[in-house]
Amino acid sequence: MSRPTLEAVAARAGVSRATVSRVVNGSSTVNPRIREVVEQAIRELGYVPNPAARSLVTRQTNSYALVVSEPPTRVFSDDPMFSTVIRSASVELEAADKQVVLMLAGSPRGHARVERYVAGGHVDGVMLMSMHGADPLPAALSRLRVPVVSYGRPTVPVDLPYVDNDNAGGAAAAVRHLLDAGRRRIAAITGPLDMIAGQDRLAGYREALRDAGRRPQIALGDFTRESGAEAMRQLLDDDPELDAVFAANDMMAIGALRTLRSAGRRVPDDVAVIGFDDIEAARYCEPPLTTVRQPVSEQTAAMVRLLLTLADGRRPPDRERYKILPTELIVRDSA
Repeated sequence: MSRPTLEAVAARAGVSRATVSRVVNGSSTVNPRIREVVEQAIRELGYVPNPAARSLVTRQTNSYALVVSEPPTRVFSDDPMFSTVIRSASVELEAADKQVVLMLAGSPRGHARVERYVAGGHVDGVMLMSMHGADPLPAALSRLRVPVVSYGRPTVPVDLPYVDNDNAGGAAAAVRHLLDAGRRRIAAITGPLDMIAGQDRLAGYREALRDAGRRPQIALGDFTRESGAEAMRQLLDDDPELDAVFAANDMMAIGALRTLRSAGRRVPDDVAVIGFDDIEAARYCEPPLTTVRQPVSEQTAAMVRLLLTLADGRRPPDRERYKILPTELIVRDSA
């Protein structure tokens, strides 16, 4: 059976093809009584709009790009952060009858590919995630005048709407918890310092120690479990007497636990450990990991809602355009 056409719907409803087209594309200029007749004809014939033709009329694709500035090996690793954001964005867009297009931009070629794809009009807006250093995409996409929102504060001086969480405040709360428990030699394993999350969590750690008159001890990590294990070995070599460590994410904290266990250090008796994120694995560590919970799903949903608002041509208030969500310290056995 051939697919019903606009002409067939128009004949069934007794109206022009142009009127049917306006109804299908959501025009508000159609008389309500005529709209009802057309919609009845659509239901009777089982007419389904041609997405490509409809896009030409509305200039909308109903698709939104989620651009992750990481290589595939990082995005599809065992770090659940990426899958949580992808899933949450998909759910939120599906509820709005939209879809997400995942794009990876972990290299200059990836950046260029994303820019070409967006410039080609294939998406109605863009969500940027996991930007490093002088990422060129915020400036490039802003020149295309397409709605763009960042998951986290952008790393470049571009007026880019974003939704973030209180990275610095969460890290400071973690360190204060260690200080209140009597810990005095508190080290930190940082995230990548070309990322805002890494910078802010280090700043929170430094602030809490400075207020307490304590000296920072720092080892660099990159948010992976392996880097956490290696950084913990470095910290133990530098100061065998350290009694606590704050890791800038849970994956690195889990790596640090493995190193401490191998070194014969008891957690939390000898060394207390706190992470950041509250991934599911944090509850099943040995011992269960004290951590800072960041609202990843809520942050993603707020990012999608902000992007849809901008794509609809509306300007949200600044409290929504530049949004910071609270974090929460979750105390378990590791600290």
